[in-house]
Amino acid sequence: MAHISFSELKEWTNCPWKHKLNYIDKIRQFKGNEHTAFGTALHTICENLVTIDASNEPMSVWRDYNPHLDFQEQFLNNLTKLKQDTPDIELKADLIEAMRTQGDHLIQFIIPALKKTFGKFELVEVEEELYENIPEQGQQFKGFIDLVIYTPEDKKYHIIDWKTCGWGWDTRRKTDKMTTYQLTLYKHFWCNKHNKEYGEVLTHFALLKRTAKKENVEIFKVSNGDKKIGNALKLLNKSLYNINNKNYIKNKLSCHGKFGLCEYYKTNHCV
Repeated sequence: MAHISFSELKEWTNCPWKHKLNYIDKIRQFKGNEHTAFGTALHTICENLVTIDASNEPMSVWRDYNPHLDFQEQFLNNLTKLKQDTPDIELKADLIEAMRTQGDHLIQFIIPALKKTFGKFELVEVEEELYENIPEQGQQFKGFIDLVIYTPEDKKYHIIDWKTCGWGWDTRRKTDKMTTYQLTLYKHFWCNKHNKEYGEVLTHFALLKRTAKKENVEIFKVSNGDKKIGNALKLLNKSLYNINNKNYIKNKLSCHGKFGLCEYYKTNHCV
């Protein structure tokens, strides 16, 4: 493996054997669903809105941009591609229709939520690619940071990751180690890339909530101190050591996951 992403690390932590099937053997069966199509479309709208809001160009350049129309087109295009890639998938028409309404409603809260949380800020980058060395393993960490902004008042950089969800996250989900390690590793490797100190950078999840009755966009800070960053790097190096040495252990406890059975459960790939 030339590189590893956070999603790969999370997969390996959940089940090393499933990681092997997906990323080494390239047998990945899951192609997506209504939720991934929705999330991808809304991420694109977030990127466009932040870019437009921070632009110094005359508003006439952007006056023809309609984020609501763009979302509908993006979402339906994603669904069409999903159907082409997975002809036998059964998409739920009622869920798709609800998502079209929910996404359209969410759009109006994106920029106001950012300004309420951060006040005056400057756009640093949207969809910033990370491809940074992991010295101990001679490989790279690969990722894409949804949004990086700078607040001149406190001279801090902010790494933000958009997450689409239903009504929101409870405290347990917000503080879950593996969930927050995504931002932990993003912070470490972004600081390496830009030669910044950890103290200069804060990290946040921004929840885009489809079914919430209020606070449709919730932005909250995730703490990532030196100890936590060190623990995340240890896990990263441990995973790569085992992957490189082909230690693919089956984790039977992960067969029945939070979102249902593993797609490889009782198939020829995992018996």
